[in-house]
Amino acid sequence: MATTTSAVSAFPSPFSIETPAGCEGWEEMYPYYSVFDERRRDTDENRFWFWNSMHFPFPMPAFDVLCIDAPYQAVGAWQNRVFAVPPAMGIDYRIVNGYVYISGNPVTDPAKIAERAEFFQARAGHYYANWTELYGKWQQKMQDLIAELGALSVPALPEYEDDEVAFGTERNTAFYELLTAYGRALRLGDMMWQNHFEFLLLGYGAYGAFAEFCKTHMPDIPDQHIAQMVAGIDVLLFKPDAELRRLARLALDTGVDMAFASGRTPAEVDAELEQSEAGRSWLAELEKVKDPWFNMATGDGLYHYYRSWLDDPRIPYASIGGHIDGMRAGTSVERPTAELARERERLAQEYGALLDDGTRQAFNDLLGLSRTVFPYVEEHKFYCDYWFLTSWWNKIREFGELLKLNGFLADAEDVFQLTRHEVATALDELVLTWATGGVALGPKHWPPIVEERKRRLEQMATWTPPPALGVTPEAITDPMTVMLWGVTTERVREWAGQQEGGMVLNGAAASPGVAEGIARVIASTDEISEVRDGEILVCGSTSPAWAPIFPKIRATVTDVGGVMSHAAIVAREYKLPAVVGTGRATSAIRTGQLIRVDGSAGVVTLLEP
Repeated sequence: MATTTSAVSAFPSPFSIETPAGCEGWEEMYPYYSVFDERRRDTDENRFWFWNSMHFPFPMPAFDVLCIDAPYQAVGAWQNRVFAVPPAMGIDYRIVNGYVYISGNPVTDPAKIAERAEFFQARAGHYYANWTELYGKWQQKMQDLIAELGALSVPALPEYEDDEVAFGTERNTAFYELLTAYGRALRLGDMMWQNHFEFLLLGYGAYGAFAEFCKTHMPDIPDQHIAQMVAGIDVLLFKPDAELRRLARLALDTGVDMAFASGRTPAEVDAELEQSEAGRSWLAELEKVKDPWFNMATGDGLYHYYRSWLDDPRIPYASIGGHIDGMRAGTSVERPTAELARERERLAQEYGALLDDGTRQAFNDLLGLSRTVFPYVEEHKFYCDYWFLTSWWNKIREFGELLKLNGFLADAEDVFQLTRHEVATALDELVLTWATGGVALGPKHWPPIVEERKRRLEQMATWTPPPALGVTPEAITDPMTVMLWGVTTERVREWAGQQEGGMVLNGAAASPGVAEGIARVIASTDEISEVRDGEILVCGSTSPAWAPIFPKIRATVTDVGGVMSHAAIVAREYKLPAVVGTGRATSAIRTGQLIRVDGSAGVVTLLEP
């Protein structure tokens, strides 16, 4: 993580963390290499690890560990082995009581950095020079991957195979087809993660180079001004919310808006709309919108229970209702793209005017590159984290349904309580006993394991992970750690208790402006529907999937995140004040509390106890 470290740590040793009561044996849920082990103590205890609550805020179910392994395999492969990013290799992770901690592997040898720089300049340069063409091919590649996933068949296990298996020449038995399908499902997931990080690091790299240039030549420039100069660019990820606003306007224009009365479930709304011709017409328009725009996830996509809007329409329906209320009141529910564009150009011109001609040209070139590549920083999430992953989790559910049908599981959802290797083992036994007519042990073996792991997960969810473990760094110097996670030297000092708490929280100034209002503290996506107009959203972190609720809030505050986190990007696009990376907002603030958010200064003030 490119830090310099202090000899004395204010954070606990990862080997000193106790197992909460009722969670004993949690380690068996996870790969042997994912836990702190005495055989690695000499190295692991002397590193700085921080809880990656942005991506993994909850204890990890056993199967979902795939969404730790594969991303870090992919990001390391691209960052370290393909692009050879000069100062950074990859990310190590460890699981503690079900929670994910990460630590970067820096490159510190100047000769090695110089060697890697030659690879990086040639390879990244090729991408930057051909970005539009290569990104277009990437989009097609992702659509093809999603189509292949959808076409992947999970075969049943019939009492007798079809005639074509007996008499045909191009055929396989269900034994082979089922095991092949499961293996292919896993490989498609790996392929998605490989695609996910191909462009992402370069998107951050271009922005990082621009930010570093600005700070070198204009040391007093605020981080948020740098970010604002690339804001206001139309990206695919805001299209779903635009469609929800259009549907809200259509409901008003056709007189069916009363169906969206507050508190109604999507099923209740649909039932009323079905009663009229105008309502049925509106529902037909909704069906057109669903493909592909309802392939958004209700969360960040990395847990199996973050379903798509297709599976769980509460967020889009609540958003349509909120847009209807806003339109009735005459308030704007549109993203202020024109205003953002004007501010973007004003800042670029004013800062450019401070530079001499030669330096200004370099400034403009880096700014132009950042604007070209920036949309990918958000758009990849729609294709990968939302559209693909929600479909992929559903494909895994099909294997769970087959195991349930054959008595191996009580519920198809229980498949996620098994590791990917255990699912393979269960399927092996299933096809073995199907083929031979033998008696399966699985129905007696797996259900008790599933129930024990469910119980453990519930217990682990009540534990509060420390923000960091290991050696306290003297300084955080890795720009990605700062930009994405908001883990800065100041934040680490606050975590370590070196700064006073009280009525003021400090964080990253992510989106300018000041707002006062009532706080709404959200612990999970299940609570998003509770957000009321004019409230200030306080949460661990947000994802672009939450964008539809941004028109109804006044500001946002997060525990984790930097100026390039998704919460910061979305807040800027909706011109809402935001302070991110406070470290402890969700624990220091209570729902109903009056607070002030100063997104220009990065300060949150609690206006009442």
